[in-house]
Amino acid sequence: MIAKDLISDVIPLLKTSDTAQTALNWMEIFRVSHLPIVNNVDYLGLISDSDIYDMNAPGEPIGNHELSLPRPFVRDIAHFCEVVSVAAEHKLSVVPVIDESDHFKGSISYNEIIAATASIFSADKPGGLIVLEMMDYEYSMNRISQIVESNNARIICMTASFIPDTRKMELTLKINTDDLTSIIKTFERYSYDVTTWLTPNDDLDRFYTDRYNMLMKYLNM
Repeated sequence: MIAKDLISDVIPLLKTSDTAQTALNWMEIFRVSHLPIVNNVDYLGLISDSDIYDMNAPGEPIGNHELSLPRPFVRDIAHFCEVVSVAAEHKLSVVPVIDESDHFKGSISYNEIIAATASIFSADKPGGLIVLEMMDYEYSMNRISQIVESNNARIICMTASFIPDTRKMELTLKINTDDLTSIIKTFERYSYDVTTWLTPNDDLDRFYTDRYNMLMKYLNM
């Protein structure tokens, strides 16, 4: 999954001739706190709502002010993980995308990143989620797969993250069944710490959003 596949088709761009009030109106409509300023195909940088409030001149064109804009971006061929990393590092609500010629191609919004996170977890596939916590030296993909498959199920997605300042890791398993009871009992019988389990009847959308927010917090430390 690369950046150009995540570009939003609704997030607007600003020109230096647009007024500060126009920028704030767009931010409110699209529920973002940043927008790119682009002249023709040249990406000049990102402006935030706090930048605009500091100008205190809502009726004037943005270009009338001396702008010292940050210029975070990703290339259109950047992997999804780089998109998340840039968003976390700069605390962005949108991530600008440019091509190999430095031409502006569009923006990736928070919603697109959330949707991509859900896709990575195979959210569109039927089944439930199990979250395991363990020490890093206890991890064995072969053993974990055997436990799931011994209960006539399969892992269709597995992601791992490390808990900061510890040797613990967290594994999130997407299983191809909604009936997780026997699988959870087997994990517990083998002394695995099952911290969370969810089925389609639970609030999976909130879970994916929480996973993304945790990833952003981790990358931003």
